Amino acid sequence: MTLNDDAQLATRLVTEAVGLAAAMRSAGLQVSSKTSISDVVTDADHAAEKLIVDTLAVERPDDGLLGEEGAAAEGTSGRRWVIDPVDGTYNFSVGSDYWCSALALVDADGPILGAVAHHASGSVVVGGPNLPTTRNGEPVAPRDDVELATLSVATYLHPRGIDTPQVSGPFLRAARLPATLRMLGSGSMDLVGVATGRVGAWFQHSTPDWDWYPGAAILAGAGLATDRIEVDGLRWSVAGPPTAVATLAGALRGDA
Repeated sequence: MTLNDDAQLATRLVTEAVGLAAAMRSAGLQVSSKTSISDVVTDADHAAEKLIVDTLAVERPDDGLLGEEGAAAEGTSGRRWVIDPVDGTYNFSVGSDYWCSALALVDADGPILGAVAHHASGSVVVGGPNLPTTRNGEPVAPRDDVELATLSVATYLHPRGIDTPQVSGPFLRAARLPATLRMLGSGSMDLVGVATGRVGAWFQHSTPDWDWYPGAAILAGAGLATDRIEVDGLRWSVAGPPTAVATLAGALRGDA
């Protein structure tokens, strides 16, 4: 079993998962709330996660699992598949095309590879630290290392965070610096956008592993930077060209 074997499996799984979710949306969804009115789950999330889990149980039985919708297994290989069957579920549930299926393979040292499938464009982006990032099999173009002030930055802030100083303080310090902000509602879509140049950089607090590892692996394969820092008890994740990442991280920390 090689890295390319794992990448091919990941590509197949996210392609099948995103296709299943799209078909179920066309047929009509059952939607329920989790922690808030905007934090929702659908029957397609559960079905797509089950598709991935069932396949991995057969093809990678020794690997662990962690899924947004509850899949969990320790495994014996030291590797773990991190699954986001539908990332951007609120978007997905209201008819937006800004959603995807995402998958990462990680070990004790961090991400090995990530794969993200976007149904509307028919694209699959795959990459990792030792796997140059591709979009539908073609290498993504390298990005220049540029200043944050010239870039768009994607992020997310739940309305409840606006009045929470622990969140709003670091957020506002960082949000003042880029050319413009984008808040689009899918972490993996945002991070793929950074890798492919549609988005300049990205930051967010309290990012779950399934929203972080697929994109972080893809960014590593594209030669871009990532960082995770603690500020006032919250963990912030940052991604983009190295200079922009350093500037964002410094602003979040409140460096003079």
